[in-house]
Amino acid sequence: MKKRNWRLMLRRVLNLVFSRIVVTGVLLLLQAFWLFALFYWLADYAKWFGGVGVAMSIIMCLALIRQDSTVPEFKISWMILFSVMPVQGGILYLLWGNKRPALGLRHRLERAEDAMAPARKDDPDAAAALQRQDPRAALTARYLHDYGPMPVCGGTAAKYYPDGQSMFADMLPALQGAQHSIYVESFIIGMGEMWGKIHEILRRKAAAGLDVRVIYDDAGCLSLLPHNYAEMMRADGIRAFSFNRCVPMLNLVMNNRDHRKIMVIDGQIAFTGGVNLADEYINKIVRFGYWKDSGVRLDGPGAASLANIFLTFWKAKYPDEDLDAGCDLPAAVPVETDCLVQPFADTPVDREAVAKNVYLELINQAQKRLYICTPYLILDNDLLSCLRLAAKRGVDVRIYTPGVPDKPTIYQLTRSYFPHLLRAGVKIYSYTPGFLHAKTWLVDDRIAAVGTVNLDYRSLYLHFENSVLLYGGAVLDDVRRDLAEIEKESAAVTLADCRTEFFGTLYSAVLRLVAPLC
Repeated sequence: MKKRNWRLMLRRVLNLVFSRIVVTGVLLLLQAFWLFALFYWLADYAKWFGGVGVAMSIIMCLALIRQDSTVPEFKISWMILFSVMPVQGGILYLLWGNKRPALGLRHRLERAEDAMAPARKDDPDAAAALQRQDPRAALTARYLHDYGPMPVCGGTAAKYYPDGQSMFADMLPALQGAQHSIYVESFIIGMGEMWGKIHEILRRKAAAGLDVRVIYDDAGCLSLLPHNYAEMMRADGIRAFSFNRCVPMLNLVMNNRDHRKIMVIDGQIAFTGGVNLADEYINKIVRFGYWKDSGVRLDGPGAASLANIFLTFWKAKYPDEDLDAGCDLPAAVPVETDCLVQPFADTPVDREAVAKNVYLELINQAQKRLYICTPYLILDNDLLSCLRLAAKRGVDVRIYTPGVPDKPTIYQLTRSYFPHLLRAGVKIYSYTPGFLHAKTWLVDDRIAAVGTVNLDYRSLYLHFENSVLLYGGAVLDDVRRDLAEIEKESAAVTLADCRTEFFGTLYSAVLRLVAPLC
């Protein structure tokens, strides 16, 4: 028995040591060590190299200053690095500093956007109804129509989910009822009960001749799926690919991840929100206490908008594919509803921070109440100033954050913003049962946002994201009730709970300084 246990332990250790995530991490560290060693050796061997490095850092610094679209926090962080490491700074910025993805990826996505534009159907009646119902929200909707780019949709029923398990319970019958197509996009897919049941349905539907497609992020699944998992799914008849394959090379494009969560059935039913396809999201396994998430289901034309977002990403991967040949979705059937919806997407490809701008819009137009759920709170000056100003002008601003961290350093970074917000009158709550992963906003009980977008630099500037704005309707009552339940299970944060001593504030300041570089 002891010998068997010893062999089992050895096998587990070897599997861990030679896993993709460990091998990739080790190779990246070796490259970083080699790069710095090369810098120092060249500086000693050829005195002129130091001058070239300094000149390159100055050029990169000037180029950074010239970029009007780059946030000041990002510029300041890199300028400090240039000052501390004048020789290496310019090279590091070339390797890692530019937040836009590789040029080829950018062009493919732009062409895909243009190709899929005709499939995005405007709904003039819905736009006019929103104008009558909420003229200020109609301005936000117009911005999203042009830059999301997605229209406001009527005839779309919306159902809000306060956790992953209730959302999963509705996903299964919707998938089983698919007649034409199933599209699945997820940042994380993990082996277990949730993905096992979904995968089995996908396999059966693909065998029955349905158009079944899956996109997953390679970094999000680095330690969870075999490196050839897309090929394994293709063997089951499921068309699949992993986005932005992780290679152990120091390069900037690895920063851009597909953080979206989309499931669309027949272009008529769609699910989105914070829920990835792994067992912790439905509380089948426990990692950081109770996993609190949120999601939304759309029935009607709004689901077709999420299908369009998915297919745009697919066409960027396969630009020569004729989508009309395999994706001739039937027109979504409008349903009786009392709300309007507007799905939208955000990418790091362009110079438009769509998700951040929508959040700024929601903060600025709040008149009475602004409630925000976010697992990470890493704010640039624009968002921090707007949140503080909203509280100072009398808006009841409440922010709900996790009480149990999934990443201790990020948790401390999140809490470093608390004193600034609390002093302005923002109320902050820490969800004590576990990890709060929901990305839910509620503005004046008239607009809600449910999606994948965190309040941090990665979501707002680096990742591909998606969300849904809900304008009016009974669905907002469900959002309001969920936020009230979260507050009941949360502890109010006070200044006494924050690290306000000298070393605590110094550590927090350093974390905020390097946050834009992460």
